[in-house]
Amino acid sequence: MVSTCSCKLGNTSRVEGFPRRESIQQAGAEEALRYKWIESEKAGRDLGDSAIHSWVRRHWNRFVRDCWIEHLEGRAFWTELDQGDFGILRRDSAAAPLFDEIVQKIRAGGENLDILCWSHDETLSRDDLGRVLQILETLDINSHRVECQILSALSRAG
Repeated sequence: MVSTCSCKLGNTSRVEGFPRRESIQQAGAEEALRYKWIESEKAGRDLGDSAIHSWVRRHWNRFVRDCWIEHLEGRAFWTELDQGDFGILRRDSAAAPLFDEIVQKIRAGGENLDILCWSHDETLSRDDLGRVLQILETLDINSHRVECQILSALSRAG
């Protein structure tokens, strides 16, 4: 259902020349509500919270990953993410030839272990293996996981 963050919001806070500044939690809640509406229409009845739970289970992690990539690219500033990482792909991609390939693997859902296995399968030089580790440490996939709080936020809202 949801593959990227950038196409979903109609109420972006974008000032000319500056990226929009948004909340992953709020954008995720909007996506979950949109999903609930579509799935309820298909079913011919209100699916209620079960549709929200379904969206979270099926789409939350990918949604956050896509938002994180947008943040790293400098296209959207997501408030839940580290401001020091904002636009890092613009700054660092030219510094390491492997950077773009690793980012592509991350964009496709790759995790640290997937990328490390790939780097060994490619029989990269010892220097390149060191660069892969350095890039993974710089990007720090594991510290950019965002816990979903939209279920409690939506239940408080009514």
